[in-house]
Amino acid sequence: MRLILLGPPGAGKGTQAKFLVDSYGIPQLSTGDMLREAVAAGTEVGRKAKAVMDAGKLVSDDIMNAIIDERIGKEDCARGFILDGFPRTLEQADALGDMLQRRGSGLDHVVCLEVDDDALVERISGRYTCANCGEGYHDSFKKPASEGVCDRCGSTEFKRRKDDNPETLKTRLFAYYKDTAPLIGYYHAKGLLKRIDGMGDIGDITAAIRKVLDS
Repeated sequence: MRLILLGPPGAGKGTQAKFLVDSYGIPQLSTGDMLREAVAAGTEVGRKAKAVMDAGKLVSDDIMNAIIDERIGKEDCARGFILDGFPRTLEQADALGDMLQRRGSGLDHVVCLEVDDDALVERISGRYTCANCGEGYHDSFKKPASEGVCDRCGSTEFKRRKDDNPETLKTRLFAYYKDTAPLIGYYHAKGLLKRIDGMGDIGDITAAIRKVLDS
């Protein structure tokens, strides 16, 4: 199964991706993780990305596309993958289509999590992660079973993103609606889009996604 998760920042894409990884046994591919992996591996495209990031610049579409192309060609993606954070633009979507076509495959589903803008502020400002393993938590919706202790690894160190605040969210939402939201119509026209109400309980949203994918 080859799947894209779409939605604004704070919609819960990362949270749902982790549940889907456990359910379907396919890897979650997030742009940040892939960039770090490519740089750490010292591949040609990784070295190019490192040079750009060291200079304080944004990684270009060409480099990001090459990293995606390299990653989906690995053995663990043979049965499929979950893309989280890519594509972000129509140009990247076209590039992804070309990558998959060269491999004789294509996307199976594009799941769009729909969440009200006002709810995103609460979600963004309350989230934090384990500093050791990256497990995600929230002040209201998902607290550790034991206060101050990560459920997954037992660490007591947590961190919050500096840009998880209402002011920065406005900028990120503007970028989403300008560059990424057009993908909703793009994939709808291709008959791939599945809309999911992202306003409910985390477990209910997961069940709704699985119902769509399993049908």
